[in-house]
Amino acid sequence: MSAPSLLRPLVTIVPGTLRAGEMRAVLRAGAALALDPSARAGVDRAAAVVAAIAERDASVYGVNTGFGKLAHTRVPRERLAELQRNLVVSHACGVGPLLTREIVRLIVALKVNSLARGHSGIRWSVIETLLACVERDVLPAIPGQGSVGASGDLAPLAHLAAALIGIGDAIVDGRRVAAREAFAAAGIAPVELQAKEGLALLNGTQVSTALALHGLMGAEDLLAASLVAGALTIEAALGSVTPFDPRIHAVRGHAAQTDVAAAMRQLVAGTEINESHRDCGRVQDPYSLRCIPQVLGACLRTLRESAAILVDEANAVSDNPLVFPDEGEVISGGNFHAEPVAFAADALALAIAEIGNLSERRTALLVDPTFSQLPSFLATDPGLESGYMIAQVTAAALASENKLLAHPASVDSIPTSAGQEDHVSMATHAARRLDEMLRNGAHIVAVELLAAARGITFRRPLRTSDALEAVLREIAPGGDPGGDRYLSPEIERVATLVRAGRFTPLVAHLFPTTSG
Repeated sequence: MSAPSLLRPLVTIVPGTLRAGEMRAVLRAGAALALDPSARAGVDRAAAVVAAIAERDASVYGVNTGFGKLAHTRVPRERLAELQRNLVVSHACGVGPLLTREIVRLIVALKVNSLARGHSGIRWSVIETLLACVERDVLPAIPGQGSVGASGDLAPLAHLAAALIGIGDAIVDGRRVAAREAFAAAGIAPVELQAKEGLALLNGTQVSTALALHGLMGAEDLLAASLVAGALTIEAALGSVTPFDPRIHAVRGHAAQTDVAAAMRQLVAGTEINESHRDCGRVQDPYSLRCIPQVLGACLRTLRESAAILVDEANAVSDNPLVFPDEGEVISGGNFHAEPVAFAADALALAIAEIGNLSERRTALLVDPTFSQLPSFLATDPGLESGYMIAQVTAAALASENKLLAHPASVDSIPTSAGQEDHVSMATHAARRLDEMLRNGAHIVAVELLAAARGITFRRPLRTSDALEAVLREIAPGGDPGGDRYLSPEIERVATLVRAGRFTPLVAHLFPTTSG
């Protein structure tokens, strides 16, 4: 395969060892993919076991039987290729909007990582075809809805497998075209599936895991922006930095809380504004300022713990049945059940909702002159102007919406496949809903960033820290002009900065996917 572009990072997959930062590079930086050739021996050994079983008369699930409730139906040797094709086309029942190009690239990377572990019984050439799809940017068109998170992400992964055999659609240059045409134009030969290969492709948790990883990375960016916004709000409202004293957090002993407090101290280091009110007499700030380390520290810990689960899952073999070449056995189990992913996604949803809750409360403080000692609603001429009155209402509406979306998906289950699959994880939509929550959260934090920037204009000529002054130039490149104005485009612009991770470098050391 051709060498990767010098403008893109290269992620070389050593099966079972993908790191969080490498997955961020695939999703966010468009990293090129390569597979360590040492994996081939294990892949070939497992494929040989399946080929040998296909030649025998004994029934082995996934190799020469039907699937799910039809597992007891034996399929003749001469029809095994047809069995795999039928499996793929019958399971390609996904609906709804297509998954984004970036997420599909990550899905393919995770599928390659899993298959190359050498327990799926798939040929090396099939894995090479998956890599060629990424290299030549011919990606399967995968609808986002239709999976219940067990037996794996069957419907969406069936669309991936369908494209490989020349059925269904692919995305090329942003256009949806017939997969067979797209593969032919790219010089990729469609796969002729052999025994177990269709099942290995469409069984697994790669879709729910990729969606959850996308949510994790977005939550990191949202939390980073919220920390920056919180620091700006403390400055604008003349809040105290005393609650960030390291001694307070040392005696509680939560590492993430301690890390957030340290980050807040770093963000406000060298501020003139804080020095200006050192002896103001205010004893305590409201919790949304004073408890930033406790609340956002808990969110950070949740992100870190979710990352650990998702990295484990990204490196897992999660199809069924599994091939163990040393014993020459194929064993049925349940690694496709995505309960760990569902729990991680639900935990991320709680963190995203809480980040937004806290940010909205800080905006509410800024527009309330009783606490902030700023003009009502941050208006330069209160009464004639409404200032940030309705911007705060928008933030409140979005925070409330996220509370509804945060309801755990993993507590739900619905039997499928005539009761054979009688408990499912709902991991896929648990993870997919995170993107909507992140959009809401970015807008909530964008409102706070803009409101805090306005608040600091009332503290001039005093300056905040160098780090926060740079943020202010990013939020309002020409400075806040004051007065009422059309705020919606500004909220959208700053929310785009939040989602793009523009504020993350200031605290990148905190997060699993950005800290190495």
